Order: sequence, then C-alpha cells, then structure tokens
Amino acid sequence: MKPCRACRHEISEQARACPQCGAPFPAKDEWDGYGFEYKSAATVMGVPLVHVSFKYRDRKPVPAYGIIAIGQFGVGVVTLAQFGVGLVGIGQFTLAGYALAQFAVAWSLVAQIGLYFHQGIGQMVLKISELF
Repeated sequence: MKPCRACRHEISEQARACPQCGAPFPAKDEWDGYGFEYKSAATVMGVPLVHVSFKYRDRKPVPAYGIIAIGQFGVGVVTLAQFGVGLVGIGQFTLAGYALAQFAVAWSLVAQIGLYFHQGIGQMVLKISELF
C-alpha cells in the first residue's frame, strides 16, 4: 500500500486510478499523461528540432511544437499531423505554405478539398481569389 500522490489516501501500488479522488496511476510519484512524447535535445532558437506528441494530459491532447512537428496536432516548419500548421504540411487538415492534405488552405497545395493562393491540384480545389 502506498499513499495517493494527489489526496494521500492509501491505495494499492497497482491501482490504475485512486478510488478516493480518481487520480490516474496514483502510486506513481509523478505522472505526466497518457501516450507518447519525444522532444529532441537539439533546438533552434529555443524550439525543439523534432517534437513528436501522441499524448493526452488532463484529457487534452498535447500539441507538437517544433521545427519538425509530428502528432495529432502539430505546429512547426514541417508538420506531419492530423491537424497541422506550418510552412510545409502533410496531414488531414492543414494550414500551410505548401500542403499535401485531405483538407487544406495553402499557398500551393495537393488536396482532396482545398483553397489556395497560387497553385492547387485536387478533387475540389479553388483559388481564393475566385471566391470573391
């Protein structure tokens, strides 16, 4: 038996949640969420060179922020994400300079559905200037 890190209630060391307060993995001294996260030690102007995040913390996804951002949500120069924002974006929903996506808004893109400023190829893509 060990005290819960959140409420100090005595719990089993194998408990997945505290029966008193509901804290996940209460026997662990520290707990930073479910899933996988990696940040490279190398940085460029304080931003990780690579940040990979498939993690949830407090029931919220943790976005990947890095020069190369990989995850469910990503922000970076190059993003490989379900929802991404970056100079080059590959993903399902992307806002980028250059995009390869299912849905995209970009300067130049290849997308199933997209809006572009300069050049676009896809199933339903429109130049933004044609909307007005």
